Amino acid sequence: MPINPRSHLAGDVLAAVSQSGPTVSFFDAATDDLLDRVEVTAQPHELCFDPTQRLLWCSSAYHSGYYNAHSGHCTKLTVIDADTRRIVEVIDLAPEHGPHGLALDPARRRLYVSVEASADRPGGVVVIDTETRRPIGRIDTDAPGPHWFAISPDGRTGFATNKEAPFVSVVDLGRGVLTAKVEVPGSEGLAVSPDGTRAYVAAPYLGFAAKPDSAPGIRVIDARSASVTATLPTEHPVLPVHLTSTGKLLAGETRAIPDPDSPLGRQAPGLLTVFSADTHRHLGSVDIGLFPLTITSSPDGRLAYVSSIVSSTVDIIDLDTLTPVSRLTLPKLAEAGAHGLAYLPRPS
Repeated sequence: MPINPRSHLAGDVLAAVSQSGPTVSFFDAATDDLLDRVEVTAQPHELCFDPTQRLLWCSSAYHSGYYNAHSGHCTKLTVIDADTRRIVEVIDLAPEHGPHGLALDPARRRLYVSVEASADRPGGVVVIDTETRRPIGRIDTDAPGPHWFAISPDGRTGFATNKEAPFVSVVDLGRGVLTAKVEVPGSEGLAVSPDGTRAYVAAPYLGFAAKPDSAPGIRVIDARSASVTATLPTEHPVLPVHLTSTGKLLAGETRAIPDPDSPLGRQAPGLLTVFSADTHRHLGSVDIGLFPLTITSSPDGRLAYVSSIVSSTVDIIDLDTLTPVSRLTLPKLAEAGAHGLAYLPRPS
């Protein structure tokens, strides 16, 4: 009997959202077996795992559709017990709406949730106490649509990317205030370095039926000077960005042709492109599904997981060899399928 090369992942679980499912699916990380599937509030987008509480947070941004092309904002977060895979609570953030990006500070037991602007307030970040599961504050980001949010590992600084505003918002999480705007031509996904000195930001904003208005790539932001110090070029527009524990910077490139019959365009296979975060050297690329939206990785940094919303697939990639390991398929009821991901290590 052949040895399972992922046997060291036994007991670990991969959670994956289907946006139109609307579900969160749980897979055995060692075998890809489907363990469970939980139906959640309409149009789930992103996931965030809290290892202290062993809870999985899921944001629902819209009733249907996508950023700037939807039938109305949603206001809810779903909280799921990661081990029993049952819904613990559905939290309504109203009047805040459009919750999307999720970032956890486990030391301070804070969850940060990006929310979109309304008539009486700019876009911002809602702060939630993960013990009480209740909002305890809000930080304005001075932009209409902060969509992705990440924090420095020390929990002091947050970065909000803004699809349409020409800057990345930098916030002081302790004081709860906006401290800087870094000039970037509309931005998508991001990741923050382990020492908190750099943020890696995908830009420009990809309008679903339009070509970007500047060369695509990943902008490297120096946190101390609040300025862009380098750009890692990519051939195609990038949405998701992820940094592994081994220092590899992962970017999901979207290859699409504008199509008047589809808000997401006519898709070709996307690319997972890998850089060295330290040297910025391009390490290679591998084909993935259609329209990649979220990337995560195993704790040891050996495997990447890339969800693609149009094909509704999750590609598992060996990052040492840049070769496919397997592909998971998620159910979908409309064009929007696989989206948010979270890796759930087994209980210690």
